[in-house]
Amino acid sequence: MNKTPASVWRNPIHFLAFGLGSGAAPRAPGTFGTVAGLLIYVLLPSMSVPAYLLFLALTFAFGVWLCGRTAADIGVHDHGGIVWDEFVGLWLTLFMAPPGLVWLALGFLLFRVFDVLKPWPIAWCDKYVEGGLGIMIDDVLAGLMALACLQLIAALIL
Repeated sequence: MNKTPASVWRNPIHFLAFGLGSGAAPRAPGTFGTVAGLLIYVLLPSMSVPAYLLFLALTFAFGVWLCGRTAADIGVHDHGGIVWDEFVGLWLTLFMAPPGLVWLALGFLLFRVFDVLKPWPIAWCDKYVEGGLGIMIDDVLAGLMALACLQLIAALIL
């Protein structure tokens, strides 16, 4: 377990990368970060599909820089507390999700399963892609897989 650097509470870049502090949880920081991402998602204004896709692209690009910068500053490539990638992965999972708490919970669960189990190619990217892109890409892939599953379930049920 990596200890939370003190800079998280002083440096706004590190604070954002650590998911507004949610990644400082002593256990399961990725899960706590995903919960924080879910709370932010619920507070987001309603967006058109193009606006939401732009939001995802911008938060991803910002995350590559943010996570890479924080990792370099603290000297740990993918510190467990860096959870901005969980935010973006979950927001991707919930793209065009049906309304309702059940769908939010299912999206959360699916994302966590893919993020933790890391099936191919997620594990490969996690191991071989470096820098901010490496921190972000495995969660984006987990988000894409969870999105596909969520949409398939929705199509079969609704």
